[in-house]
Order: sequence, then structure tokens, then C-alpha cells
Amino acid sequence: MKGIILAGGTGSRLYPLTSIVCKQLLPVYDKPMIYYPLATLMLGKVREVCIISTPKDTPIIQDVLGDGSKWGMTFEYIIQDKPEGIAQAFLLAEDFIGDDNVTLILGDNIFYGNIGHIDAIENHESGATIFGYPVTNPSDFGVIEFDKAGRAISIEEKPKSPKSRFAVPGLYVYDNRVIDIAKNLKPSPRGELEITDVNVQYLNDDQLNVIAIGRGSAWLDTGTTSSMQEASAFIEIVETRQDMKIGCPEEIALLKEFISLEQFNSLVDQAPNCQYREYLARVGREYAERQ
Repeated sequence: MKGIILAGGTGSRLYPLTSIVCKQLLPVYDKPMIYYPLATLMLGKVREVCIISTPKDTPIIQDVLGDGSKWGMTFEYIIQDKPEGIAQAFLLAEDFIGDDNVTLILGDNIFYGNIGHIDAIENHESGATIFGYPVTNPSDFGVIEFDKAGRAISIEEKPKSPKSRFAVPGLYVYDNRVIDIAKNLKPSPRGELEITDVNVQYLNDDQLNVIAIGRGSAWLDTGTTSSMQEASAFIEIVETRQDMKIGCPEEIALLKEFISLEQFNSLVDQAPNCQYREYLARVGREYAERQ
């Protein structure tokens, strides 16, 4: 399974914050925003990740994340000269994907709890898997309609009259056929290759699995200043109460055995004196005690 983080766009809804740094590197509580979607892929044991961003922002993101080796991963960077829809990512990353299946996550989406994505990513074989999350403003998203048996029967992009409250969050798991589907898409009236059209194709072929996200899990879209602040507050509360971090790549790399304890401790030693280092040091000690 390959992974793609789509971290493009201008971040216009977050201006003037994005006049300083790109959206995906803005802080969401104690970590850069991009750490959270990266952590979601890592939890599904995805170790080869492609980050797609703008010509301006790609070098900055690359400077922050590096080549992935410190976390036992491999990162590739692709420049998106002009944003032309989410599905464009599969055309840009065709060579990176190769013959593998692929998971795409948007760079401003945060998931908390096991929404079923870990098994969906790690054990995906064929077809497509997307998720449905109940929201108060479904007209702002792609919306899934279910029949009485709970099966998805339609998906509409930003409908004026939504047929359900279930929005499609920015996490998509596909087999390799997604590349050919993306190649045959026609731009929508707004000039974009719509991810909804990809999902509809899988739905029409009876190859779409939809996982409805229930209570106890959360999807946070950090595309606006208010939603980013809400996400920061949510993460702060959970981390403070549980004394466990959300979206911590070093910790996940250790627990998923991407890196050894020795490599992990080396990362701790390289970190400056701060609360984040103290947390990592404690994680390392507790891990060593369990071995």
C-alpha cells in the first residue's frame, strides 16, 4: 500500500496566516498540521508516502519532513503546478503508485480514534473504501445516501438538498484501478477532477465499501481558522487528560516497528529540551520496560 498526502492549494481561507507559512505546517496545538494525516497513514502501516504540494511550499515541507528515513519511511515529493481537483493526485503520482494500491489523505484532515481505517488500509485488496461522518453542514461536502439496509446508494458533491447528514471526509483507500478511473474523468463545471466522481464510479461498479464513523471517534477538518482552533482545543484536551499524544510520528514509528528502540532513542537525543522530548523519552522508557 502506497500513501499520498495532498498538501496543495493556496490556503486562502486561512489568510493572512498562510502568508507566513503554508497551511500544512501551521500549528495544530503542539505539532505541524501535516503530522496528523501522516500519522493516520503510519497507523495503517504505510511506509512509502508521496507528498504533493505547490512549487512554493514543497521545498519548505521537504525541509521539515525530510526523506522519511528518521521514521523508517520513504518520502517522495511531487509538485502540483496548478490545483485541478483531488483526483488529479492519482495522475501526478502515477509513477509513484506503480502497481500498488493507494491511500489518499488530505493534508488538513485529522482523524481521532480507530474509525476502521487501520484495517481498511492495512488489509485492502480490491475496490474502494471511503468513510461517512455525520455533520451539521452536509451541503459543504460530498454526501452519501444510504438505503434502509445501510448500503450506500448515491454520492453527491455539495448538494443543495442533502439526502443524509453523512459527509465524506478526506481519507480514501483504492485499488490500483483508481489511476485509470482518474485518467478517464472529465473536469466538473468548476474545472476540477472530482474525487466524488471517482467514488461514484466504484459505487456504480459495486466495488465501493463505505464505513460509517460512529460515536467515540472524530474527524476534524482544519481548513478554516475557526476549525483549526477547534481542532487545537480538542487535541489539547485529549492529550492533557490522557497524557498521550495524538499524531506523534516518532511514537508510531516505534510502536509499529518501523524503527528500533535504539533509533528511537537517537531521535529523542536529537530533540531540543522541551515537553515533546520529555514525552518521547517517557515513551521510550515504557517501551523498553515492556520488552
